[in-house]
Amino acid sequence: MPGVPLRGLPTLTPPRARYKVIHALCLLWLACLTSLAHAERLRIVSDDWAPYLYQENGQPKGIDYEVTEEVFKRLGVEVQWQFLPWRRCLAMVEQGQADAVMDIFRVDSRQGYLVYPDEPMSEVEFVLYQARSRPHPVKRLEDLAGLTVGTSPGYVYDGDFAESPLFRREPAPSHQANFGKLALGRIDLLVTDRKVGRYVSRQLGLEQTVEALPLVISRRQQYLGLARKPGREHLAQAFSEELRRFKQEPAYAAINARYLGNQDFPFAVEQQERSTP
Repeated sequence: MPGVPLRGLPTLTPPRARYKVIHALCLLWLACLTSLAHAERLRIVSDDWAPYLYQENGQPKGIDYEVTEEVFKRLGVEVQWQFLPWRRCLAMVEQGQADAVMDIFRVDSRQGYLVYPDEPMSEVEFVLYQARSRPHPVKRLEDLAGLTVGTSPGYVYDGDFAESPLFRREPAPSHQANFGKLALGRIDLLVTDRKVGRYVSRQLGLEQTVEALPLVISRRQQYLGLARKPGREHLAQAFSEELRRFKQEPAYAAINARYLGNQDFPFAVEQQERSTP
């Protein structure tokens, strides 16, 4: 019969109708993002991880802080920041008490409660720092035998470093405390991100007292981790796309230059539990 499709044969949708359907779906997706942006203020937690993210006189600062603020501003999303010990940050986002955690590694065990944008915030590089007055010829992990290495509680360190029985790992409550112990000879070495180590040692006036060793323990990318809730996949996608665009702009380079000057180091470590933030 005219106008009645034969059974088993597909009904073709006119091109104009297909365009209307696609247009409607796009509008719906944008409406969902807009609704999310205006319906809530994202609460992001992190620990002090200068120069990526930290507090100064009660105000948040840092490379990844400024970049995140700009990206969410472009998306129309309001953000609230809170700085806490790293372990507590992880617990809060896992329990749904925070909306996101900043500068975290992508780890399989977190996939159940975190959604990650595809684009990383930055890259970290874990290295060892030593006191210049007490040098250690460390060129490989085996050279750490019998030594005590300062670490950060809650950070996850990769591979053989985290599991080696050859040396002792001793946590400290903060990066500053670790550098203080190193300067006083209470530990032989400490492990941290290269940029973090350079920033903290300068802050403490230890630039001429401590130095980084050439050995790289690990390199990892760090991300914004969004608590897994309805609509967060769309937000993660939008954040990733806008972040990728922003990285191509002069303003992104200007933020890095403001905190790093002319340093030419690759980014590297997290706060995982952090060894990795």
